[in-house]
Amino acid sequence: MKYKPPMLATLTKKYFSDPKWIFEKKFDGVRTIVVKKGKKVTLYSRNRKRLNVSFPELEAAFEKQRGDFVVDGEIIASSFSKLQERMHIKDPKKVKRSIKVAIYLFDILYLGEKNVTKLSLLERKKLLKKTLSFQGGIRYTTHRVSHGERYLKEACKKNWEGLIAKKAEGKYVSKRSRDWLKFKCTKEETFVICGYTQPQGSRIGFGALLIAYPGTGKLRYAGKVGTGYDVPLLKKLSARLERLARATSPLKDPKVSSRGVTWVQPKIKVKIGFTEKTSGGLLRHPRFHGIYK
Repeated sequence: MKYKPPMLATLTKKYFSDPKWIFEKKFDGVRTIVVKKGKKVTLYSRNRKRLNVSFPELEAAFEKQRGDFVVDGEIIASSFSKLQERMHIKDPKKVKRSIKVAIYLFDILYLGEKNVTKLSLLERKKLLKKTLSFQGGIRYTTHRVSHGERYLKEACKKNWEGLIAKKAEGKYVSKRSRDWLKFKCTKEETFVICGYTQPQGSRIGFGALLIAYPGTGKLRYAGKVGTGYDVPLLKKLSARLERLARATSPLKDPKVSSRGVTWVQPKIKVKIGFTEKTSGGLLRHPRFHGIYK
């Protein structure tokens, strides 16, 4: 029995319904591999960082489980920004227990010394449900069969991040795979461009846009947007931005660095898609959707 890197899903925009696939909630948390051998429990992040110090209550919950196993899941809190307050803790005494967390398990890789990754997904989920006791912050991830598109609409209405579509007969592989697909819900709002960074490598025009919430006077920063552009748009928009260049930042937040940034008059409105806002108003997973007209 040993640690295995997690299986990763591939993002797609082609949503579908298929009886050969199952659909699970996409969690907005920290991907976690849990290894239990004897009384020792280790919680690993996707990058194999130990998470025991940050989540001692989950470590304790797994210690109470019977047998040895390796399972896959995601640790969540009420929001990702809250979860971040629990992460990167080095002193156990500083853990914010007031921020409640849980881990949703959706796969099992080892049962004792037996590698079960070559079983089908549905067989593994049955084994997972049979092996563990789901209490003390440990949860089982339910799924639906076939109705992916309908389920995605429900998920987006509930403000979920989206769904993970998984091939029901698929094996577990420790790499990114098209047997697992991400169906993402996105929100969209209008923002103003307040600056841009220089392009890197083969990129032309600009690297990323700095955007802010529309308003008068000093503007509230919303983050950088580096994806969603094609070459014609990069050329056209960068030419417009060059004509709007200014010497000082139009933002009210002095902490936003001017390093490598060309500030512009905030006259161009853009439509930006995103999954969530942090408590400070920054966008998570922002993507350019178009120029507001």
